[in-house]
Amino acid sequence: MSYEMIATLMFSSMMLMLLTGQRVFGAIGFVAVVAAMLLWGDRGGYDLGFAAAMKLMKWYPLLTLPMFIFMGYVLSESKIADDLYRMFHVWMGGLRGGLAIGTIGLMVLISAMNGLSVAGMAIGSTIALPELLKRGYDKRMVTGVIQAGSSLGILVPPSVVLVLYAMIARQPVGQLWLAGVIPGLMMATMFVAYIIIRCRMTPTLGPVLAKEDRDIPMAEKLRLLRAGLLPLVIFAVMMVPFVNGWTSLVESSAIGAMAAFMAAVVKGRMTREVFENSVRNTLGITCMFMWIILAALAFGAVFDGLGAVKAIENLFTGQLGLSPWMILILMQLSFIVMGTFLDDTAMLVIVAPLYVPLVGALGFDLIWYGVLYTITTQIAYMTPPFGYNLFLMRAMAPPEITLRDIYSSILPFVLVMVAALAVIMAFPEIALWLPGYVYGN
Repeated sequence: MSYEMIATLMFSSMMLMLLTGQRVFGAIGFVAVVAAMLLWGDRGGYDLGFAAAMKLMKWYPLLTLPMFIFMGYVLSESKIADDLYRMFHVWMGGLRGGLAIGTIGLMVLISAMNGLSVAGMAIGSTIALPELLKRGYDKRMVTGVIQAGSSLGILVPPSVVLVLYAMIARQPVGQLWLAGVIPGLMMATMFVAYIIIRCRMTPTLGPVLAKEDRDIPMAEKLRLLRAGLLPLVIFAVMMVPFVNGWTSLVESSAIGAMAAFMAAVVKGRMTREVFENSVRNTLGITCMFMWIILAALAFGAVFDGLGAVKAIENLFTGQLGLSPWMILILMQLSFIVMGTFLDDTAMLVIVAPLYVPLVGALGFDLIWYGVLYTITTQIAYMTPPFGYNLFLMRAMAPPEITLRDIYSSILPFVLVMVAALAVIMAFPEIALWLPGYVYGN
């Protein structure tokens, strides 16, 4: 059997295992280990899996993963995010669509706290959605805003998914995080611009708050401002030393986790229940990501051993005559198709052994491609009919919001994200300037 046929058989077997409903790491790891043992015998198969485990355990930046997840859960469980939304509610309620704009701001800051899109969706659905509906906002507008805002969770640092990408693509985590800053803020700005334009054209979509809701003493407004800006302070305390080169990435993550913990203690919200929930959730999410990375490393090692990447590169560029840009666009389209039934980490693990080396061989920057990947997977999450985020939103939304409302609400924001993706593809420096500037100094 040719190497190309073996690679095709491995890939199809993995997809078949995933369709049976098995856990992602179990399906991928099983195919990797069985293929290794059949190709290289008992000793070779065992050595490959052991080497992948040792590579994972020796990867020092992986220590950032539990730190950032713990920081996010502490801020979420201690209800500091509630203060944040209350601040936006008071200060921006006098604008048309002001609460929707504030919700985008909330999502950006939640992303900076947690790094997971699911966390942004959960907080937006439980805190912002009821308030927006109660204030007379259009239900389709607000569900679209929350889904679009949550998409920033895996792009704005500290993105947990970019840590996973860094491990698989063997790229520096710090550069990937910095590469996501400007594109993430650009997308948030584009969302805000859309909300402003739409609410000016149709004021009933985002009405101004009633005067009695806005008639709050300035002292109270300032108190809420201080409480709401606390997550920004924590983020600055964590990231400024890292950007200036005073601390390593791991040390900055420890500073962020400790700062969040101390903030909850000082505010009197670090109860036994909050601490226990934060630790349990951190342990669960961290172990899940470690198993996924381990399975991906084992699968990728078999692919590298087979030389499958060079064979596929020759197929696209030599036999089919496709240009590098055409191949890249086809890769992005495949993410959108896979996003109908897989989450972002599963998509990355499945295609990383194939796509990441191919992208490098075609001459593209892997840091830049990491940003393209994160945006494309979020577009896939929100694309009907089977987008992952659509059903997550339906599970969290009240009964009056139907699946049809959710489908129609997201289309304008998907178009905005596609426009942002096209801009970043056309101008790679949008993603590459900041890491180049910081690491160049």
